[in-house]
Amino acid sequence: MVSENKVFAHPASVDSIPTSANKEDHVSMGMTAALKAGKIFENASYVVAVELLCSAQGLDFRKPLRAGAGAEAAYKLVRSRISHLKDDRILHHDINKAREMVLKGEVLSAVEDAVGELSGF
Repeated sequence: MVSENKVFAHPASVDSIPTSANKEDHVSMGMTAALKAGKIFENASYVVAVELLCSAQGLDFRKPLRAGAGAEAAYKLVRSRISHLKDDRILHHDINKAREMVLKGEVLSAVEDAVGELSGF
């Protein structure tokens, strides 16, 4: 998905072409750019969800060590809904649950509750 996002990041404006047998101005390709941006956002949300799951799994392996307050809050939120990956299983459902937590702002809220407001978010 990250590599696909690099392809989608290619500016749509460079593909602008004249319309109506060269009788009209170049089209903006604005709709194409918007569609590509939407796909980039969707892909990125899945990437963040996978990273969140990997981080939680990594923290499981480091017990009894604990993460910092913000990461620990995110970890506890993830583990309240998604169990540790001990045995092989289909991860599609776990990824979707993690993605939903990210998109709804639940991860950010949990972290900010633990460490205070994060600027820029």
